[in-house]
Amino acid sequence: MAATIEEDKVMATAKHIVQSLNTSKDATEDMILIFSSFDNRLSKISSLMSSAGNGDFKTDGRFEAAEKVILRWDSNFESSRNSMLWEESPDEAAEYLAAVDEILQLTEDLTIQSESEIMDRAESAIQLAMSRLEDEFRHILIRNTVPLDAERLYGSIRRVSLSFASNDGEIEDIVSFGEDDQVGYCHDRGASLGDDVCVDLIRPNAVGELKEIADRMIRSGYEKECCQVYNSVRRDVIDECLSILGVERLSIDEVQKIEWTTLDDKMKKWIQAVKVVFRVLLTGEKRLCEQLFEGSELIKEVCFVETAKGCVMQLLNFGEAIAIGRRSSEKLFRILDMYDVLVDVLPELQVLFSDESGELVCSEARGVMTGLGEAAIGTFVEFENAVHGEASRKPIQGGEIHPLTRYVMNYVKLLVDYSDSLNALLDNSAQESDNLKRDDDDDNLPLECMSPFARHLLSLIKSLISNLEEKSRMYEDNAIQYVFLMNNILYIVQKVKDSELGKLLGDQWVRKHRGRIRQYDTKYLRASWSKALSCLKDEGIGGSTSNASKAALKERFKNFNASFEEIYRIQTAWKVPDAQLREELRISISEKVIPAYRAFLGRNTSSSAPHEKKKYLRGRILMGGKQSHQGLVGINLNLA
Repeated sequence: MAATIEEDKVMATAKHIVQSLNTSKDATEDMILIFSSFDNRLSKISSLMSSAGNGDFKTDGRFEAAEKVILRWDSNFESSRNSMLWEESPDEAAEYLAAVDEILQLTEDLTIQSESEIMDRAESAIQLAMSRLEDEFRHILIRNTVPLDAERLYGSIRRVSLSFASNDGEIEDIVSFGEDDQVGYCHDRGASLGDDVCVDLIRPNAVGELKEIADRMIRSGYEKECCQVYNSVRRDVIDECLSILGVERLSIDEVQKIEWTTLDDKMKKWIQAVKVVFRVLLTGEKRLCEQLFEGSELIKEVCFVETAKGCVMQLLNFGEAIAIGRRSSEKLFRILDMYDVLVDVLPELQVLFSDESGELVCSEARGVMTGLGEAAIGTFVEFENAVHGEASRKPIQGGEIHPLTRYVMNYVKLLVDYSDSLNALLDNSAQESDNLKRDDDDDNLPLECMSPFARHLLSLIKSLISNLEEKSRMYEDNAIQYVFLMNNILYIVQKVKDSELGKLLGDQWVRKHRGRIRQYDTKYLRASWSKALSCLKDEGIGGSTSNASKAALKERFKNFNASFEEIYRIQTAWKVPDAQLREELRISISEKVIPAYRAFLGRNTSSSAPHEKKKYLRGRILMGGKQSHQGLVGINLNLA
């Protein structure tokens, strides 16, 4: 029994010595033979070592085969440096991945972790493999990137345009208006992407290859290097997409210095780019990250955020520059478009950047959206104040429609399309119109039932009419003051009635201002024709048979005809652009003048000779005459 125990100890000691030396297979066999020559009992160690070491020798063979494959594609060798494994031989690529898997499996096997030489060689092989896979990953990403097809994307866009009539005036700075303001203006609201728009950012057949590489790199602990390659390549791709969409990388100061025509174009491209980037590009990028890194929620989220946040911040920086820039009326529509597009895409942005690492991006987007909303309201209120205070002192020739009237009405007609946004912004704003607070021109409208935007429109049009009344006083002739007011108030009423403005201000507002036009009509007749009609009164003529009476009668007809000629001479240059108003004025003149003329004629010329009647009973009431199709066509009074 003691001999058996002693033999076991000797065998264990010999076996431990052989294993501790960690020699090759041939050296191990030589050592066993040496031990056997010293003691016959040690001859049994050969079978013991053989049974215990078969697994290690088998492992050695698998490792060496895998190592050989990896070394064959070592990037440090000239023959392999410029070769791309996945591009040249898919079969060898599969063999390479199998070799990586084999070594990874061996390094994870507890039985060889104590063998330092094998582990060192395994780690060296893994480093070489990861360097190769990193290069291959980069190359496949670049080679299989699908360029943004802007034409196809634009073909899927539904465009919405709002435009003025060709002769209705151009939106520009109020103070720059002139008499010949007849240029057409079109405001393009941008584009609406369909729900089915989707683009491939990487060729589909490459996604599987990329995922296979990413899996090995992550399993090997090289996830950081994998993400860095992905982020570097994909950031460049997204930057190129922004360039294709017309978005430049500009600082806030650079944006502030751009003149309006160029800035307007950049704002329009920004609006379109935001839709494309958030709804197409970043959605596709998120999907790609989820496909490549599906094994790790953290890695796919970090990879996406690091790839996408640069382009998002570039877009948001431009929005911030617009929000804090100089306010002017022509910018309002574009600012509202920018605000609206951020409101629309913010829910999608929050889904894209749902992780904690993306909260900064969402917070920044909300801040820019708020800034644009405040800029829009501030610009709108400043526009109201500008209309109220516009102080051009040059009367418009012929009592025509003032350019300010055209500008303001076409401006607010376009603004109606933004009613929802403006109502939401004004509802959350402390801004209230001074004109509504004063209520110095009560329209008897139920203000509490009106939307915030409608109340501001009411205030704005009140300011416009008040300003027009001031401008009418620049005319020395009272009659043309009323023609000017009729032309302008009618233009305002028609713009309200024939658009969505009518729904906001209501029929009561339209009826009230039509009544105002009729009042101006009455005042015009009184101012224009009172002098002429005073010649048709009987006072001071006496009997119709006396020589004195005949002389007085002739003088009356002479004065009446002179008044006619004076009215014709002055008012022939006056303009009434609206055909219906022009016809109504002719009828009003005829109804006022012709009956008075006939009555005077009937009372005072019964004994005159026919040829005398013809001399006196001829007059003209003309405004515009042959000189303008917008004037009142002449009415000949020929009652003889």
